[in-house]
Parts: sequence; C-alpha cells; structure tokens
Amino acid sequence: MEISVVIPLLNEEESLQELHDWIANVMQSNRYLYEIIFIDDGSTDASWKKIEELSNKNQSVKGIRFQKNYGKSQALDAGFELAQGRVVITMDADLQDNPEEIPELYNLIVDENFDLISGWKKKRYDNVVTKNLPSKLFNAAARKTSGLKLHDFNCGLKAYKNEVIKSIKVSGEMHRYIPVLAKNEGYHKIGEKVVQHQARKYGETKFGMDRFVNGFLDLITISFLSKFGKRPMHFFGLWGTFMFLFGTSAAFYIGAFKLYKVFNGIKTILVTDNPWFYIALTSMILGTLLFLAGFLGELIIKSKNNEKHYTIKEKLNF
Repeated sequence: MEISVVIPLLNEEESLQELHDWIANVMQSNRYLYEIIFIDDGSTDASWKKIEELSNKNQSVKGIRFQKNYGKSQALDAGFELAQGRVVITMDADLQDNPEEIPELYNLIVDENFDLISGWKKKRYDNVVTKNLPSKLFNAAARKTSGLKLHDFNCGLKAYKNEVIKSIKVSGEMHRYIPVLAKNEGYHKIGEKVVQHQARKYGETKFGMDRFVNGFLDLITISFLSKFGKRPMHFFGLWGTFMFLFGTSAAFYIGAFKLYKVFNGIKTILVTDNPWFYIALTSMILGTLLFLAGFLGELIIKSKNNEKHYTIKEKLNF
C-alpha cells in the first residue's frame, strides 16, 4: 500500500461522491496502490449510506462510523490507527482541499525524505473576519510557542510518513497541532507546501469562532505538555519546593524576630496578627500542594493506558 487518504467528515453527503471520484482519478492516473478511509464522525445526514455505496463499488474505500460526534481529533486518531499506506494523506471532505496535490505531497515524503509536509493555504476563500484574520493570529502564536515556522498549522491537507502517525496520539482538539506533536516525538524534518484552496461547494462550515478560543487554550496546553508532559515533577516540584522554602524561611524569620523582642523585653503583637504569618502559611500550603501535584502527575504517567476516547459503531472493508 503506497498511500492512505484519511478523511474525517461530519454531514458531507453531497460532496462525498465527487471527492471520491476525484481522488480515485488521481490515484489511477499515477498508478498508486491506495486506500481511502472515510471516518464518519456522527453524521446525522446520509453520509454513512453514501460511504457504504462507495465501498461496495470500490474495495479501496474503507469506512469507520462513530457512535456519535466525538470531534475531528478523535476521527483522525481512528483513521491513523488503521491506515496501512507508506504515506498517509489527510484532507477535509468539503472539497476545499485539492486531491491534485497528492502526487507532489507523496514525492516530498518518499523522494525528499520529509517526515511531515503541512499544506499552506496561501490564498484563501474563507470569510475574512470570521476565519482569515483569527487564523493569522492563531498561526502567529503557534509559530512563536512551538518553534515551527509553518504558516498554516490548521490546514487539513497534510502528508506523513506512516511511522509518524503511528507514534502520536491525537485527542481532545489537538488535530491543529499534529506537527508539534510529531516534533515532540523526535520528527524534525517537517516541511510546508503551498496548496490550492477552493471555495466550499456544498453545505456550511462546521466550525465557528469558538474554535479559535479553544485553539489558543489548546496551544497553552501543548506548550506545557511539550516541555513537562513526561516529567511533571520538574515543573510542579520545582515551584512547590520554592514556595515551601519561601514559606519556611518567612516562618523562621517571624519566629526569630518574635524571640528577639521577647528576650529584649520589647512589647510585641501576637504572631497571628503579623501579616507575614499568613503569607508564610499560605506559601507552605501551596508549596506542599504543588509538590503533591507533581508527584501525582508522575504516578499517572507511569500507570496511564492508551484508552480510546471514542466508540466505533461500524467498519467497512477492514
């Protein structure tokens, strides 16, 4: 198997036939051995029926149907687990990604030995206010925090070596940061290719402004996880120790100053009337809690399993 095309979708029945025909034509023209994996993320229209029809006509078409809508990250994760191709291509099902890009993406992975190629929709046909401007701000923040010089982290059209997608776990809404996840796993040959973006032909976008709020929150999460995800004690333990030592030092200072005044016959206020008493106490409690958080984080990492956060209802041709 040379190429696996992984396509997550939600209520895209109108575009599936055209998308399949387009991909199949590209594959046959280039004589690729291929599979198309459609992941139906809880569609409420006739998307799954259309996938069944396509799979009956073309054995290269495979389908995964979720029990309900779990999100794009979970759909990609399910597709990645079952993809067999030497090169894995991801694209959206709304016909805004152009299958004609596949041969060049494939060659960049195979011939130039890239681990991952991310598409860059340099010219977009989206709404400027709701998608283009927020997307530019989001990508600028992602570049700054991740160190990856990509222009379009969220482009659905990407190409991967099979070993890359098998080594990462995509959950939550981390599909935007797959290049960052790959980098964290040691894959550093990550490139970018300008790809053609097309206006949506059928239906409406499934994403609203809230995706950018969630995107920035996920960016903070992945920035933390990339540094301390496998060693939480290095973060929580460090700050916990610092806070505890600060509180202990403040407590000793209060005690020593109190004793000094007592021995010298100087009238003093109660220790509990000194604001530093509460600062010291709070610091010691916070330090202990942070240290325990780091310790618990280490225990969770050691004992966690790779449970799936989705339920597959049906499979086709697997």
